[in-house]
Amino acid sequence: MPALFNAGTFILQNTACMQALIDIKNVHLSYDTDDGNLKVLNGFDMSVPEGGFVAVVGPSGCGKSTLTRLIAGLMKPDSGEVWLHGEQVTSPRATVGMAFQNPVLLEWRSIIKNIMLPLEIVPTKLTRAQQEERARYLLSLVGLEGFEDKRPSELSGGMRQRASLCRALIHQPDVLILDEPFGALDAFTREDLWQTMHEVKSREPFTCVMITHDLRESIYLADQVVVMSGRPARTQYVLDMPVTGARSIETLYTPEAAEMLKTLRHEIEVAQGRVPATSAAG
Repeated sequence: MPALFNAGTFILQNTACMQALIDIKNVHLSYDTDDGNLKVLNGFDMSVPEGGFVAVVGPSGCGKSTLTRLIAGLMKPDSGEVWLHGEQVTSPRATVGMAFQNPVLLEWRSIIKNIMLPLEIVPTKLTRAQQEERARYLLSLVGLEGFEDKRPSELSGGMRQRASLCRALIHQPDVLILDEPFGALDAFTREDLWQTMHEVKSREPFTCVMITHDLRESIYLADQVVVMSGRPARTQYVLDMPVTGARSIETLYTPEAAEMLKTLRHEIEVAQGRVPATSAAG
C-alpha cells in the first residue's frame, strides 16, 4: 500500500518561515441579529503561504464561510486585519476566485459561456479568442472536453461542479476559495473530484483555502488543516502535512492517515464542547 508520508507517523511543522500570501491577524467580527449581537470570530489568526492549500474545518456555524468572505473582501472585520499579497483587504478583490457547494450555473448559457462569465466582469487583457482558448483548456483539464456547448441541465452533478471550478479559475486568480464544493456529491464522485483537484493544482499557480466538513477530504487535498473553535471562533489547532503534493485514495487507509483523522476528530469534539481540551485524542 502506498505511504502517505515519509515518516511512520504524522508530524507538525512550523511554516512561519514561509512567506504568507494570505495573512489574517487577530480578527474579530460580529453580527447584529433580532436576538442581539452575535459574536462570530474572536481574535482569529491564520496564514497561508503562496502556493499553499489550506483546509479549514470546525463545528457547523462557527464562521467558516464568514472567513472566506473576509478573504475575498466581501465583508470587513470589526477589528483586526486581513492581508493579501502584502495589501490590506478592504474591498472585493478581482484576484480571488470562488466555488461553492451549489454550482449556480445559468441554464440559458452553454457551459463554455458559463465559464467565461467572470471575464465579462473582471478586467482582462485576454482577447476573445484567448478567453475561449483558456476556457477550453480548463474544460479539458477537468475532463469536460466535448461538453462546451451543453446546457447545465444536460450535465451530472459532478460535471456541473467541474464546470464551476473552471469558472472560478477562468480569470487566473491568485487565490481560489472553495466553500464545501464537493459536499453534496456522492462518495465516488467526490473522490474522483479530489483527484481532479490535485491535477488542477499541479497545473494552475493558485493559493487555495477550502472550507469542508469532510476530514478525509482535508487531509487528502490540503498541505495544512486549520481547526476553528466553537463560536466565537479562534484558531484552535493547526496540523501540517509532512509532505505536500498529490496523493492516492489508497493512502487514506494507512495507519498514518487514521492517526491524523483521529486527532482531527478529537479537535472537532473539543470545539463542539463534547470533550474537554485536556483529554487525550484516544
